[in-house]
This record gives sequence, structure tokens and C-alpha cells, in this order.
Amino acid sequence: MATRKTGSKTTSLGAQATRRQASKSKAPAKAKAPAKAKPKPRVQSTSSALDGIRAEIDAIDDRLAALISARARVAQTVGAAKRAAGTAEFYRPEREAEVLRRIVTDNAGPLSDEEMVRLFREIMSACLAQQAPLKIAFLGPEGTFTQQAVLKHFGHSVRAIPLAAIDEVFREVESGAADFGVVPIENSTEGTVSHTADMFLLSPLKICGEVELRISQNLMGRMRHLADIQRIVSHSQSLAQTRSWLAEHLPHVERIAVSSNAEAARRARDEEGTAAVGGAVAAEVYGLDILVPEIEDREDNTTRFFVVGRKLLAPSGVDRTTLLFSARDTLGAGALVRLLEPFSQHGVSLSRLESRPSRRKKWDYVFFADVEGHADVPPLSTALAQVKQVASLLKVLGSYPRAIL
Repeated sequence: MATRKTGSKTTSLGAQATRRQASKSKAPAKAKAPAKAKPKPRVQSTSSALDGIRAEIDAIDDRLAALISARARVAQTVGAAKRAAGTAEFYRPEREAEVLRRIVTDNAGPLSDEEMVRLFREIMSACLAQQAPLKIAFLGPEGTFTQQAVLKHFGHSVRAIPLAAIDEVFREVESGAADFGVVPIENSTEGTVSHTADMFLLSPLKICGEVELRISQNLMGRMRHLADIQRIVSHSQSLAQTRSWLAEHLPHVERIAVSSNAEAARRARDEEGTAAVGGAVAAEVYGLDILVPEIEDREDNTTRFFVVGRKLLAPSGVDRTTLLFSARDTLGAGALVRLLEPFSQHGVSLSRLESRPSRRKKWDYVFFADVEGHADVPPLSTALAQVKQVASLLKVLGSYPRAIL
């Protein structure tokens, strides 16, 4: 390439030509410099629009805060009126169920029904605490699925009392030390929690509600690799719900059943080579890493919990009733058919029927049944009147609002 020397510097003629061309191309831009200011009004307009939206959100938030405060003040007034009347029934599950169903029915979006119910549940929980904070016993320790069921059903403004065993939960409520208890009753994969069912054979407690909780099982621990796992600990139900996954991915690892998933998480925290199976809350409480999430064998794995209390509830409009009955002293074939026939005659649907040993003598059984409706409202009340005529034992364990979501 041709070059020209200027003093001690050598300048490329091609580079000079390039600079001249660049200088020419920049000249028109300088002439149009004022045009560069045109985008500014658009930026200012966008900023102004956002400011307006934010101001609208702030105004809505102010109204929401004022309405929530007003609701809390009304709740305080209700509490004072109940105390003056000498009643301690501050919590009405059937009334709460009616409110939440109305929220779902009237929900116009964009928030999902689940989100709306969760938000209103917390508002109701906080307002109820202005009257008297509820004491809720549950199968603990902290970090169990039962604790999650407590929070889903009652919100966070309650005093949750973790206990080591299901029978302890029943005793805490029976004694009045807790207002209600929450215990697991059945899993969609593994069936009935027999210990809970058997407690109703002797306990005077009633079923006051149900909670359905989607169960996600996670493999958790402190190790970096699955190959470092020497043993897996968990509640027997969780081990059963993840049986296929464990058999496929960790077939030779020892499995140990413990009293709760929280206990399993504690051991995984403290023992070298120990991993646990349980919920994400347990991993958070005990400082564990989730090694593999969602290892349950079925995607729709759900556990149903009972809320137990000391009194039967009034109808809520959409109820379920749990019965305990027996045909022990009824002679002749077809005794069970005669017990069930009135439900069919009156169009009452049975959603669950299960036999359990009566614990009175060997090979003697009682039946648990879940039926649709409230025991005091036809057609179920009519059917129960007929069942009573042929049953040697008929006990209404509870008529309670069906789970909202």
C-alpha cells in the first residue's frame, strides 16, 4: 500500500481516506443533531404512564389496608360480644367455609382460586387472632406435612403445638389444652392412616374439617453425590410413596422408617451418609440440600387430614359426614347390605368405606364410611334414621365442610 512520510510519522493513505470519508458521513449527522432529542418525549411519556400506574396501585393499597383494619376492628367487636354472652366459640369452621366458597365463586381473576383462598385465609386468620388466637395441636415436630396442613387450613396467626404422636394430639384437644388438632387420615397412594382411624374407636372428639394437601417428596441431605448415601430415613408413608423411585435409583441403599419426616431430616443433618425423604419445609428447617426434588411415584400424590375438635358443627351447605357403624349383633346373611341400602335408597353417595378391627374380640370389625351431606340435613338424616334401626352401633364422628381446594 502506498504511504506518505510526515516527519518521523508514517501515515497510511488508505487510513486518511477512511477518516475523510468518516468525516463526510458525520457532517450530515451534525446538521440533524436536534432530531436526536425526539425520543426523549417518548421516554418521559412512558415514565409518566408508569408513575400514574404506581400511584393507582398505591391508592388501591391504601384502600386495602384501610379495609383490612376495619375488618380487624369488627372482629374485635365480635369477640367482645361473644365474651359478654359467655361463649368461647370464636372460631366457626362452617362460617369460614361459606366465606371462602363465596370468594372462589366470585373470583374474576387474574389470580387463581388457590391464591385468592390463601390470601383471604390469612386475613381471616389474623382477624380471628384479634378475638383469641387459636391453639392447634398437630403431629410434629416442626417441618412435617401435618404442619403444612395446619397453615393451609388455619393460616399463620395461630399457635401451632407440635406433638410426637397422634394419640398425644387427641389428648391435647380432649383436655382443652388445644382448641383443635390436625392429624393425617389417608393418602391417595397408600390409603388410610390406621392409627388415626383407630383413635376414633375410643375418643370423644369430633371431626370438624378436612384438609387436602398435595404431597411432594424430596430426597435431601448434606452429601454432594447420590453415591455418598449410605442409608435413607423417612416416615413409613413417605418411603411407601417413593418406593418405585428409590428402587430404580438407589436400589441397594438401606431404608429406615422413623416416627416423622422431621425426625428423618434431623438425622440427615446430624449423621454422615444419611439422607432423608420429606417435604421442602423440613429441608429448610434443618438446613439440608434438596438432592433430587419430587421423587414421589405419583404426580397427584395427596394426603387428606382431619381437623378434630370437641363439638359437632352446624351445616355449611357443602358438607361431608364420617360415620362409624357395625352390624356385629345383627344375625343372618346380608347384614352389611342392609346397613348400606338406605344410602342408596335416598341418593346419598359414599366416598369411602373401610373395615377396621373393633379391638373387642378377634375377627370382630367395625366400618368407617365417608358420605356426602350433613347428618342433620335430608336426605342423609333420613337415611341415617333407617340405618340406626338395623345397626348395632352407629356413631357420627363428624359432619364438616368439605375441603375448599
